[in-house]
Amino acid sequence: MVLLESVIILNLRDHKMVKKARINKTLDRDLRSRVSLEQAALATRQQFLAPSIAFAFIILAGLIASLILGWNSDSYIIIAGAAIGAYMALNIGANDVANNVGPAVGANALSMTGALIIAAIFESAGALLAGGDVVGTISKGIIDPSAVGDPETFIWAMFAALISAALWVNLATWVGAPVSTTHSVVGGVMGAGIAAAGFAAVNWPKMSQIAASWVISPLLGGLIAALFLWFIKSQVSDKDDKIAAARRWVPVLIAIMAMAFSTYLAVKGVKKIIKIDLQTALLIGGIAAALAYFITKPIIKKQSEGKPNTKKTVRNLFTIPLVCAAAMLSFAHGANDVANAVGPLAAIVHTVEAGEVVSKVAIPIWVMVVGAFGISFGLLLFGPKLIRMVGEQITKLNPLRAYCVALSAAITVIIASWLGLPVSSTHIAVGSVFGVGFFREIHWRITTNNQKVAEVISTETKKQDSKKRRHRKLVRRSHFMTIIAAWVITVPAAAIISGGIFLVLVNVMA
Repeated sequence: MVLLESVIILNLRDHKMVKKARINKTLDRDLRSRVSLEQAALATRQQFLAPSIAFAFIILAGLIASLILGWNSDSYIIIAGAAIGAYMALNIGANDVANNVGPAVGANALSMTGALIIAAIFESAGALLAGGDVVGTISKGIIDPSAVGDPETFIWAMFAALISAALWVNLATWVGAPVSTTHSVVGGVMGAGIAAAGFAAVNWPKMSQIAASWVISPLLGGLIAALFLWFIKSQVSDKDDKIAAARRWVPVLIAIMAMAFSTYLAVKGVKKIIKIDLQTALLIGGIAAALAYFITKPIIKKQSEGKPNTKKTVRNLFTIPLVCAAAMLSFAHGANDVANAVGPLAAIVHTVEAGEVVSKVAIPIWVMVVGAFGISFGLLLFGPKLIRMVGEQITKLNPLRAYCVALSAAITVIIASWLGLPVSSTHIAVGSVFGVGFFREIHWRITTNNQKVAEVISTETKKQDSKKRRHRKLVRRSHFMTIIAAWVITVPAAAIISGGIFLVLVNVMA
């Protein structure tokens, strides 16, 4: 009897334990499902957070315009233009600024957060402190203003240009292609001008120059970057005594960077404060180079003391100069390219207020503020995608290679200014990344083919492996083709979109 009672008690206890285990298992499953649902909801909220902030900024830009201008029959058009200009600025920040800081991020010289902060600060500073106060309303002489003499027609043409450029840059950012915002605006203005006044209104010789820049600027940037990388490899990193070579040449290379950026900023970055011709800018650059050389020579010597004689030591010497280069590129970009975002908006403001069409207008300070902060917000909210593309996904970068990219960008712009060529900073920077990557491929193949074979390769596997190594690809071809295709169709695509939008606006508002 006692035994029977014990068995019953044990069975009941086991039953309770099994039931409890089942309850716990069900509870764990329910909890996991709830956690998964909460994570999915959080991801969804985060996905819509950036667009929501961007939309709020666009609305805020319109409200700022309304507070400055008041509410009347004329101000409605400017308020709408301010909102569209803010949208364009957001897209420039999301796409164009990646070229300045992407190489530094890809080389691990800057974290993504650090790059976003530096770029946002220096882009805004460049726009507000040194941004051009006068802008060609027809974007660098693409359209003859007299061909679009009617102010109302001109206003809708500028609206169409602004909307089409913003939509095209937005699409390019979505597919992961860094494109020229300058060329997007040019295409938008050209398309609206053709729709408004016919093909005769277009300055075709100017358009031919811009088309030539599609080829010249990336090739020149890539060539200069490859030449600097070849020089550094042959004279520094491939030498037996790398430390001694670095102490000799790294200060010289930093001095070249100081000269390039000082000249670049003197020509492009301080137009609002003072206009400087190229010869004077080169003199300023020469003084900056001399100062940089004598300042950095003892610093490089101290940094390299006690360090191993390796390529990594040489690469690390370029980290701080690379960060400085990224900051200066961002400042110069903000000073030079913010007008791309607000140029058509400034034209709309002037035409509405003055009732006439002119070739050049002054940019109101509130318009420049919208452009500067719009670029910074666009960079912070949407910039990481293109920064990773430029810095990490085209080819592998380290501080030395990224330094060559930044240096090439500045030098190429100076050469283009001297030759009078209209070039795109986007094309130059991305072309420089391609140049570094293709140089690495060529150098790899030459080195592999010239290596002396120490022993006879007997197995087929080793032969196949050797063949693969000789044909190793260090530039991702899919990204290369996507970016080139986006560059080629930017102007015609923006022009077609702009022409269609102009016709819709004219017919709706008529």
